[in-house]
Amino acid sequence: NRWTRHFISLKIVCEVSEPSKKQRLDIAILDKSGRARGSHSTSSSRSKLPPLLSPSPLPRHNYQQQAQSKKRRELLLKGGLGLLPLALVESILKEPLTVPSAEAKEAVVGSYLPPSPSDPSFVLFKASAKDTPALRAGNVQPYQFIIPPTWKQMRVANILSGNYCQPKCAEPWVEVKFEDEKQGKLQVVASPLIRLTNKPNATIEDIGNPAKVIASLGPFVTGNTFDPDELLETTVEKRGDLTYYKYALETPFALTGSHNLAKATAKGNTVVLFVVSASDKQWQASQKTLKAMLDSFQV
Repeated sequence: NRWTRHFISLKIVCEVSEPSKKQRLDIAILDKSGRARGSHSTSSSRSKLPPLLSPSPLPRHNYQQQAQSKKRRELLLKGGLGLLPLALVESILKEPLTVPSAEAKEAVVGSYLPPSPSDPSFVLFKASAKDTPALRAGNVQPYQFIIPPTWKQMRVANILSGNYCQPKCAEPWVEVKFEDEKQGKLQVVASPLIRLTNKPNATIEDIGNPAKVIASLGPFVTGNTFDPDELLETTVEKRGDLTYYKYALETPFALTGSHNLAKATAKGNTVVLFVVSASDKQWQASQKTLKAMLDSFQV
């Protein structure tokens, strides 16, 4: 057989006497004029053609790479990274993604956190320097809240944790995440103060009224966009030297859930946002619990 491509011809002569005997394969490379430029001869005790002549399936790693890419994009969307600069998101998409296995999930918080002194049906979470990169860097002041003992602490992806930019992050990051399939989700988000105001050590009142603050931080509550019409209720709470803005939102198109409760305050050079979220089904069963968690949050 002879075929020509790009002025090169490949002539293959295969001589086989019997399947059980050796076969000889002669390959001659011919130039455009038909003159031989080189040849190669090989023999084998098998009757099968060499792998070069056999059709091969698509590499398995191609499918794995496509699956990883899809999973990575889903993670970015759920984590609200669509709000980050495009160049940064593109660099993230090129990095390999390691998805924790089901066995790697943390135990329920009731197995290692102490009961809440105010309500023993909850446990008390006090964030410390060992918990997040921002706390270790001194960018965030310690905070605490109560949580049902059946919830689990979830891993925060490195790109969402702010680990890559501490101590001078320009964009908000996720501090901690907790979840219960039956009751809802919880996350603490921190934002550099400079993103909201140029005044150093500003209070949350210095930044603006509750409507202005939620307009800036709303996308980090919903996971995608914020519509002012979704805001149901706003209250202001004084606790010690700090003022807290509290919000109740009904968000049918939010990635976090159709019901969101949020609480924000400013301390040092950071604004800290506490968010609990639930689907319609979870909200019916856990509304009271989620409100208790929101009320307990303090920096």
